[in-house]
Amino acid sequence: MKFGIIVFPGSNCDADCYHVIDQVLAQPVEYIWHKSNSVKGFDALIIPGGFSYGDYLRTGAIARFSPIMQEVTEFADKGGLVIGICNGFQILLESGLLPGAMLRNDSLQFRCGPVNLKVRTNKSVFTRCFDQNEVIKLPIAHGEGNYFCDQESLRELLEFDQIAFTYCDREGQETPDSNPNGSRANIAGILNRRRNVLGMMPHPERRAEDLLGGQDGARVFASILQSFEEGCR
Repeated sequence: MKFGIIVFPGSNCDADCYHVIDQVLAQPVEYIWHKSNSVKGFDALIIPGGFSYGDYLRTGAIARFSPIMQEVTEFADKGGLVIGICNGFQILLESGLLPGAMLRNDSLQFRCGPVNLKVRTNKSVFTRCFDQNEVIKLPIAHGEGNYFCDQESLRELLEFDQIAFTYCDREGQETPDSNPNGSRANIAGILNRRRNVLGMMPHPERRAEDLLGGQDGARVFASILQSFEEGCR
């Protein structure tokens, strides 16, 4: 399985993602510069975290106009697997590949540290290596991770089981205190309706080895690989 990692000016988690795919999963992986107009030959695309274009306008708002994003959109429309992490999630929202928007953290502070997450669904190519409602731990690092959507969009996310991860406490309770940024319904990650696109604010690539405190993050990427090998969508 071949992974492509989209690189924008300001991306800074691209090397972390590359390491996980190359060294942990032992799969082929290449960087794709944002001015490229082709994703031919790739089986899955990763839009990593960072500060694309310095986030000077609005997180992800400039990156959505990069030439590569038209290719990413067409790739996803054809059923290709796409995961956007942190700034990558913001780019997917701005591009219309996922519903909703990101606001400033309700604390107005940059939040950085480990958080507990509940796996709300394991019925996707990105979460199949987890148990339903399992509590895992991943790090966050963002200033604009406050996920917002209107009531109708939230109803659809719930109805079609598109919420992948929520912030929770150690017992799996989705409490206000366990929500690090004020995200609506404690949402930390969502899927599109076809379930081939995932956006998530926590960083799975930063907790993919025991050296980094655990392997919960590696299981996100392992889910993608296992799904591909079994021909699942």
